[in-house]
Amino acid sequence: MTSLFRCPVCGGALTREAHACRCEKGHSYDIAREGYTYLLPPNQKHSAAPGDDKGMAAARREFLSKGYYAPLLNTLCTEILARTGDSPTLLDTGCGEGYYTAGVFQALLSAGKTPRMAGTDISKSILRLAAKREKQVEFAVASSYHLPVTDGTVDVLLNCFSPLAIEEFRRVLRPGGVFLYVVPAADHLWELKQVLYDRPYPNEEKETPYEGFTYDAIVPVDARVTLESQADIHALFQMTPYYWKTPKAGAERLAALDTLDCRIAFRVHIFRKL
Repeated sequence: MTSLFRCPVCGGALTREAHACRCEKGHSYDIAREGYTYLLPPNQKHSAAPGDDKGMAAARREFLSKGYYAPLLNTLCTEILARTGDSPTLLDTGCGEGYYTAGVFQALLSAGKTPRMAGTDISKSILRLAAKREKQVEFAVASSYHLPVTDGTVDVLLNCFSPLAIEEFRRVLRPGGVFLYVVPAADHLWELKQVLYDRPYPNEEKETPYEGFTYDAIVPVDARVTLESQADIHALFQMTPYYWKTPKAGAERLAALDTLDCRIAFRVHIFRKL
């Protein structure tokens, strides 16, 4: 069948076969046993193993699988269902271990739609988990700044906490296509930050217009979660940027906790391509 991805070398259409994706010019890309394809050329790779490592990937999988961020997933499903036709094409950039990708895809199927969906991430470790989670979605290791996707072929593009490659997003979306950009709200994980830092500060919230897009909505998602084990607390910590820039004393305070009641707060910025 024809893949949703295109050849990262020549830009030609890829045919997805049992064990590889191939273009007409003979470029071939193996499909890993988990189901993902590696479409990241060497000149787009800035380290030996870019993106989340195995530990971070496992932490995200463990934490998200317990439903702590279900309020965000439910909101994404609602907003995307309201903005798609019967047979939408969707792309999740920086999809991570596929929690939102799979959730949205299954919601569309349950609503009687026939979606085609793909997910990309620069981390091979995390794509293995995504491909295992949802076999009906195509996954590829790729950079958001060089998406292996044909111009104007995507109806809905989803980006949750991942790099904002707005020029590429504009290129791959069709006119009238929808772009959902999920960012943390001002008080997201405030109680976690209070433990980690002596003087925590809120996240910046702002509206940013982008050329070629118009704002459709900004949808708030606010809830509280209770983490009931040190394992869950550490998993959350490990999947945040704070994991790399927290003073030792703050990390030790967090490691001493068995439970944590914490705010989660997101803003879903929804744009439509002109």
